[in-house]
Amino acid sequence: QVQLAESGGGLVQAGGSLRLSCAASGRTFSNYAMGWFRQAPGEEREFVAAINWSGSIINYADSVKDRFTISRDNAKNTVYLQINGLKPEDTAVYYCTTRKNWPSSFSREYDYWGQGTQVTVSS
Repeated sequence: QVQLAESGGGLVQAGGSLRLSCAASGRTFSNYAMGWFRQAPGEEREFVAAINWSGSIINYADSVKDRFTISRDNAKNTVYLQINGLKPEDTAVYYCTTRKNWPSSFSREYDYWGQGTQVTVSS
């Protein structure tokens, strides 16, 4: 059983920073891509960033690529999302997800999801 556990969310003022973590367990994640999506109230889940196993392929949504950084530590089965320059529009539940092989920006192509971590940005 694959489990993904996000952490690191919270309430932060605009302009601040957060680092989200996602710890994966239940199997070996060799050759698995990891991704982050987010969902704001009343909105559809949207792609944020994704990274392949080696870290050689990284994709970002245009809206975040100058402020967000995705990384992973395979020895710890953990993926991170560093968020700088937070804006009120970044307020959402952030979800970690995984799929085999290549990163994707389409949520339907991912196999497992975490429960999410809330990020709230005050203006």
